[in-house]
Order: sequence, then structure tokens, then C-alpha cells
Amino acid sequence: MRRLLREWNWYRQRSPLAALELLVMDVDGVLTDGGLWFDAQGELQKRFDVRDGLGLRLLQQKGLQLAFLSGGRGGATEVRARQLNIQHCLVGIKDKPPALMHLQQQLGVSKARTAFLGDDLNDLALRDSVGLLIAPHDACRPLRHQADAVLHRPGGHGAVRELAERILQARGDWNGLRKNGWRDRNDWADGGNRAQANQP
Repeated sequence: MRRLLREWNWYRQRSPLAALELLVMDVDGVLTDGGLWFDAQGELQKRFDVRDGLGLRLLQQKGLQLAFLSGGRGGATEVRARQLNIQHCLVGIKDKPPALMHLQQQLGVSKARTAFLGDDLNDLALRDSVGLLIAPHDACRPLRHQADAVLHRPGGHGAVRELAERILQARGDWNGLRKNGWRDRNDWADGGNRAQANQP
């Protein structure tokens, strides 16, 4: 029954999803599973899901603007943003609503056409700053209860990919991809550096 209710909520969000211009995501607990790994030198390492990355590339090719907005720090987030060619990577942000408002003004995107994907209480503070607040399956309970929709997949394990597919479905782009697959462009002019930067 709970799954059916979630799917009904997603059905109700099809129009807002189709109209999105900006998708902003927390990182820890959304693009990762929230775990923090440190090597012997104390360097922070994070695990990202490659299928999430491909989902974000598909959204970029359809014209959606993407951004990371994270309270955490660590070079792994910036590296992942560069790999995916995400121009707006805001890290170490303790108070997220003013940072998001500045980004929206910079890009000329309204609240109604902005979605945020987050997993914890500091993301709930963005409730009034976005048209859609979305949560992974394993987000904290208060956020799940106030989110416009909750994904079936947990953070770091396909949540972002699930959201990407739902956006593409709402826009009418998914059936063609599902039937014909996806091909990216090979850029060899700069010795393969650009191809490396655009890997999912």
C-alpha cells in the first residue's frame, strides 16, 4: 500500500517534473550512501554510483541545469562535479537557503522550476525555496514526511538515477532512450581529457 501511495505522489508530480529547469542535489547521503572513508593519510574518499552519473549526463543533454549543494567538504565532491561537467558545485555550505536563492538568481530560475534532492534535516530547511522537495528512500523521517515525493532507491545506490528517469519520463524522453539506448560524443582533439571529464 505504501508503495502505491508513493507512486500516486509521483504521478501527481509529472507536470512539475516536466517543467524543471534546475535540479540541485545534496551529496552525502544522496549521491553517496553517507559513509565517510579515510585512508591512512587522513584523506577523505567517497563512493559514487556510475549509473547515477549517467542519469545526470542524460538530464544535461536534455537541457536541465544541475548543481551540488552540500554542507560537507572534501575534494571527492569537486572531482565528481568536474567529471560530470557540473558547473555549480557549492560545498561547505552551512546555511543552504541563501546559497540556493543566490544560485537561482544567478541562473534566472524560479523557485517553481527548481527541485532539490536531499536526505537530512538541513535539507528540510529548503522546503520553501523550491517547487519540488524530493527524498531518497532512506532519508530521515521528517524530510520524507514533508517531501513532495520519495524515491524507492536509497542514497548512493541509484536514487539519483531513479529521479533522472522519472524526469525523463515526465518529459517524454525516456521511451526513446529505453528503445534505442544512448550514445555520447567522443572528443579526442585534446588527447582524451574532455572524454575523461565527461565520464559517467
